[in-house]
Amino acid sequence: MTDLLRITDLRKHYGALRVTDGVTLKLAPGSIHAVIGPNGAGKTTLIHQISGTVRPDAGSIHLADHDITTLPPHRRARLGLARSFQITSVLPEFSVLENVALAVLGARGSAFGFLRPLAAEKRLNDAASTVLARVGLAARPASLAGALSHGEKRQLELALALAAEPKVMLLDEPLAGAGPEEAERLIALLATLRGHCGILLVEHDMDAVFQLADEISVLSQGRVIANGTPAEIRADPAVRAAYLGEDF
Repeated sequence: MTDLLRITDLRKHYGALRVTDGVTLKLAPGSIHAVIGPNGAGKTTLIHQISGTVRPDAGSIHLADHDITTLPPHRRARLGLARSFQITSVLPEFSVLENVALAVLGARGSAFGFLRPLAAEKRLNDAASTVLARVGLAARPASLAGALSHGEKRQLELALALAAEPKVMLLDEPLAGAGPEEAERLIALLATLRGHCGILLVEHDMDAVFQLADEISVLSQGRVIANGTPAEIRADPAVRAAYLGEDF
């Protein structure tokens, strides 16, 4: 089976600080691979390098058969890479449907007219409505994005990523700021995406990680100190000492 995402010996230094130090990991098709570790371990910088906003000093990144190591973010997106951010990035003055319609338009721009009002584009809005149904927002198309709850904005962000029909989604702390009920709803939503596309998940909520992940990589001081199934990571003494704690 060909890995959807292959990261090999990725390195990024800022002076003497090694932010990613020989990181190697793989993402299998349809799987959820979580990256965990303490603050400052290099997780977000790793996501930045994969998405193309930070250029690595060494190593390689392959998306399926494509070497994307030096490609700009928009080229990576066209090849099937989508990402979400720690801070919500929806357009608050636009409706929920318009947010997703614009994301669909960005992914399939040549198929729709840019100069016509979004409301007049039936195919565009039908595609956006399908994505909204997938993330549980089918009942909120006319709501302003800025009026959504925090958890609903996270659902909308997932819709924006899914609108591009990605091969791989990079999710940077999708549960950040969510309350218990919102987190439960988001975990259930993420579970439904298994098999739809590959997901590389950075998350501090360990309950969510161990519920969702097929495989886990643990970063510490820029290096992968362990990689394995949730059961293997939970039992690893180096991981418990560096991050999880003996009582986890």
